[in-house]
Parts: sequence; structure tokens; C-alpha cells
Amino acid sequence: MLNPPTLFVEKIADDTPIHCDFTIRPWNDFEPETLSNHMGETPDHRPVTQFKVAYDKRALNIIFQVNDCYVKALAVHYQGPVYQDSCVEFFFSPGTLVTHGYFNLEVNCCGTALFEYHPADSEEFIKIPEDTFKRISIVSSLNGPIEQEITNTLTWSVAYRLPYDILNSYTDVSHPSPGTEWRGNFYKCADRTSHPHWLTWAPVHFPKPRFHLPEYFGHLKFV
Repeated sequence: MLNPPTLFVEKIADDTPIHCDFTIRPWNDFEPETLSNHMGETPDHRPVTQFKVAYDKRALNIIFQVNDCYVKALAVHYQGPVYQDSCVEFFFSPGTLVTHGYFNLEVNCCGTALFEYHPADSEEFIKIPEDTFKRISIVSSLNGPIEQEITNTLTWSVAYRLPYDILNSYTDVSHPSPGTEWRGNFYKCADRTSHPHWLTWAPVHFPKPRFHLPEYFGHLKFV
């Protein structure tokens, strides 16, 4: 297996207000990463998907920007099938050992989310309760639902602020500080649009689309 990529995550001021504009601070201080890999057959629609990550004392901050078309978003309720829509996803282990379990936070282009925890060595997963999820601040540039697929090109973005302490009930968390490392991967999918695709940041070597493979997670090193 090839060495997974490394992302160096820089610190920002505590409690920085969250927004989804790549061109405004704090996001314009960081270079974007691009989802340059895909799973399954080479897609005929490959939206340019970029993201940035920063951390503060209390939370991890993430923004995605997607230059897309064939955009659709039917899920409007928490824990709905957002992966069927135009969707971006962050899978992560809050430490160096992916064998200790991982979280997946999936958000469609209109800000509807799905959030789960997958314990180590278990086929069962835990749906994060909605009252816990509501502590995550999420903003999006589009409003939903989008029932009629948008076929012209547009750029949409999603950003969120993920407090560390909501993870503590499920696993040991390595609190981000200089020298701390997490493992994770970033994805873009659109399972039930007219042009489905499965894009990844860290390469996933599997014959068909499957994101739940933490052994392929990349490295997130906090500086």
C-alpha cells in the first residue's frame, strides 16, 4: 500500500466565527487541498473539490468548496441519506490509531448532515444523537431541498465547526495541539444524481466505491 498523504493543520484564533467563503479570513490564509483520486470507474463528471482545515482550542474547523454541476439535494432531515445527494464527507479517527474506531460526518450541499461513530472491531455503528449534533455549527451556500437537478455549472461550499468534547463520549480523543496527529480522509460523492462519482483525498485501493476503510486514512498533523 502506498504511503497515505499528510495534511498539516494550522491553528486559528479561538471561537473564530464559521462561514463558507474561501476568500475571507481565516480561510484565505490557507492553501486548499484537492480531492485528486477516485473510486470505481473513472467518472464522466469529476467536480473540482477542495477543502481547508484549521483548529482552535475547542474545535476543528473545515470548509469544502465544489465547482460542480448536476447538483441535487433531497435529504432535509438529520441522519438522512445525504450521500445520495451532492455531498462532501469527513471520516476521521481523533488519534493515530484507526483501529480504535472512527467517525463519519457527511454533509450535503445544503447543509443537511449524517453523523456516526464506528467502534473498533464492530460491524455495528452508533448514530450520534441529534441534541449532540446540534452543537456542530454548519453553514452552506445553498438552500434545500434541490429536487430538480441543477445542470449548469456552479460553485457551492459547506463549512462547519466541530467541538472536540462531543467526541469524548465515544472514544479517547487526542486534543489538537502542536505535534498531535489524527487520521482521516475527505470525500465527495453524489450516489443518486445523474452523474454519480466517488472522489477521495487519500487514495483508497478497493475495486468498487467504499469509504468505510479507515486503513487508508491519511495523516492530519497539527502544527
